[in-house]
Amino acid sequence: MAALVVAALRQFAAHGQLDAGKWALFTQWPVVRYLLTSLWATARVTLVSAAIAVPLGALLAVARLSRHPLLSRPAGWYVELLRAVPLLLLIYALLFGLPETGLRLPLFWQLVCPIVLTNAAVFAEIFRAGVRALPAGQSEAAYALGMGHVQCVRHVILPQAVRQSAPALVSQLVRLLKDSTLGYVVSFLELLNAAKVLGEYNHTILQSYLVVALVFVAVNLALAGIADRLQRHLTASSGAPQPDG
Repeated sequence: MAALVVAALRQFAAHGQLDAGKWALFTQWPVVRYLLTSLWATARVTLVSAAIAVPLGALLAVARLSRHPLLSRPAGWYVELLRAVPLLLLIYALLFGLPETGLRLPLFWQLVCPIVLTNAAVFAEIFRAGVRALPAGQSEAAYALGMGHVQCVRHVILPQAVRQSAPALVSQLVRLLKDSTLGYVVSFLELLNAAKVLGEYNHTILQSYLVVALVFVAVNLALAGIADRLQRHLTASSGAPQPDG
């Protein structure tokens, strides 16, 4: 990797891509403000999508684990279908399909809706895996105390499943952040699309993409660090003796 970086830097230098004049643009406040605004747009897409997809995924997981086929089967079909359909294809389907029905969404929601639909299915599987990983004695103890199935899921199973799945949930949030880079499809000015516009306008395509790539790396490393700390915390706490039932 170090050799590749050195070789790339030499090629950039040979073609004048490392000249100070090409990078001075990113020290100007209007450009910095433009990138910060687009970063906030990316953050809004990520936060709103996560705020909808996570609870929707939890509901889908509960439905799929239900004893009633009228709940479990449709939830299972939804999860399997949406996990199989590429997000880009879903964005195009909604982009061109919804106007045919007379429904036109703002650019923000044209990007958020398909991200939510896809990630809700993934979050559902994460929650379901967390539930499956719990000892059977947890639910049996709840039933022994007189709890019904809904009470057992709500008060015993789900809280522990969320705690068990926390690192995987944070990791999926990293992928959700990356999904926001498909905003160019609907002409939503998120960070990557803003880099494209900035680079084409100022003839600094390479520099713009590299700067934005570093921003994404920093954000993703921060989220990955949170997931790692959660994993270590849960691993340490799991070694402590747990009360029965």
